[in-house]
Amino acid sequence: MAEISLAILGMGRLGTSIGLALKRYMREGGSHRFSITGYDTVSSYAKTAKQMQAIDDIKNRPQEAVKGKDIIIIAMPYGEVETVYQMIAPNLRDGTVILDLSTLKQSPMQAVEKLLSPEVHVVSVAAVVNPKYLFDGVNETDRATEDYFDKGMMMLMPTVKCAQQAVTLAMDFSQLLGATPQFFDPSEHDALIAATELLPALLGVAYFYTMCHGDGWLDTQRLSNPFFGVLSRPLFDLHPDDLRAMWLSSGSHLIRNINEMILTLTRFRDLIMEKNDDALAVALDNTSKEYQAWINRRHNNKWKNERPIAEAPTFGETMSGMFGNLVNIGKKDKDK
Repeated sequence: MAEISLAILGMGRLGTSIGLALKRYMREGGSHRFSITGYDTVSSYAKTAKQMQAIDDIKNRPQEAVKGKDIIIIAMPYGEVETVYQMIAPNLRDGTVILDLSTLKQSPMQAVEKLLSPEVHVVSVAAVVNPKYLFDGVNETDRATEDYFDKGMMMLMPTVKCAQQAVTLAMDFSQLLGATPQFFDPSEHDALIAATELLPALLGVAYFYTMCHGDGWLDTQRLSNPFFGVLSRPLFDLHPDDLRAMWLSSGSHLIRNINEMILTLTRFRDLIMEKNDDALAVALDNTSKEYQAWINRRHNNKWKNERPIAEAPTFGETMSGMFGNLVNIGKKDKDK
């Protein structure tokens, strides 16, 4: 049995769900014990997570939360990630493993290279969550659940200097949470996130911007219902600084998707202006069929050209002695 100290930086739905999943693992007889410390810039989020029993302790500063920890989870708002790395760097011990869940990967990886000791091992992770929550996009702390990662995937993107033992730990940790680990390329990940997360957020913000600056806004807002609320939800969940940071970091990936979306909107506009019922029917029918096919694939986790699943020993086989081995690697490197 290993006693593992862990810090979760960021107690939104994602970070709190990790804590709940670890508590489930222990409650159901897991052979290792986790001591979990939480931190969030919004103190009420951490307090809610503790009330939900997702964490054992709260620290008011990230550098206090990470001191002496074996594993650190980064689940902070994107615009705060580099600052957090700057703050915690002096307090990280050799052999610490960081699992970074930042929305985009390439910019945080550059910060890691610049700020952290090579004896700290970072694996960038992207969670593809339980299909049960596919239509539940509310990211508040109290929506966290212990099964949030079940039947999902963890896309693993280790940094170049990351030790193999840390990669193995990330694979095992993913399975412990209920997800299937797979390897992924950071640049490919960021391109896909621009399409699946950043552009939808941009469309919602842009549409709200259009409506609130329109002449009929006083009347329009009175008739708002869930369709409008869901579309504009990013303005509730994300700080403007985080939206701006993600859009600018994504750069060419997001611009390419914006250009394609403009072309699509133009086509649909023209079909509606022309009252082209036949062409519009074909476009909607084909889109609806592919949508249903996607929903089916997503819920069953069955995909064409399936990527190879990362295979690893069980969590119990690898955890014992893991951190001692990582510390020894750092010492050996210094002795060369």
